[in-house]
Amino acid sequence: MSLVDKTIDCKGLSCPMPIVKSKKAIEEIQPGQVLEVVATDPGSVADMKAWADRTGHQFIGTTEEDGAFKHYIRKSNPNEVKPETQHPHVLTNEELLGKLSNNPVILDVREPMEYQFGHIPSAKLVPFGKLEETLSELSHLQNQEVHVICRSGNRSDLACQILTEKGFSNVKNVVPGMSAWNGPLEK
Repeated sequence: MSLVDKTIDCKGLSCPMPIVKSKKAIEEIQPGQVLEVVATDPGSVADMKAWADRTGHQFIGTTEEDGAFKHYIRKSNPNEVKPETQHPHVLTNEELLGKLSNNPVILDVREPMEYQFGHIPSAKLVPFGKLEETLSELSHLQNQEVHVICRSGNRSDLACQILTEKGFSNVKNVVPGMSAWNGPLEK
């Protein structure tokens, strides 16, 4: 007897593709059934848990084996599923580029390796998976305009929602994010 009802292969894919494929796959199974998502992106560890929590599905856990992460999510009953929300305040890459001379507060929520290969000068690295434990260090920014960026705008959207829930009053998701950033880079 298999412990999972459906497995999807997201190896080699980076954010947001493991989430996009998971959304589709979870629609193809019945409530109570378990989806296994196999991914190699280290960012998927925090992403999958956050996505499941935000949509009302049960995040069972993650295992790591031979460089691959296996995420397990149990589909909730329709009355437990929450509509997926998006952070309403966004800023384009170009708008952020125009603000760089004013030293805006920028939080980069990608993984450390992604950040190391190129980030916006002055952007503070706060990996999404460590965001909640870093909140006390960021509390001095609660009333400032905070720009949150990731590779594609997906992880940063979730980060913006968390920051807003925790009392940050002026948070903006930068889209489409680093995947299309053509401003200055620091390595």
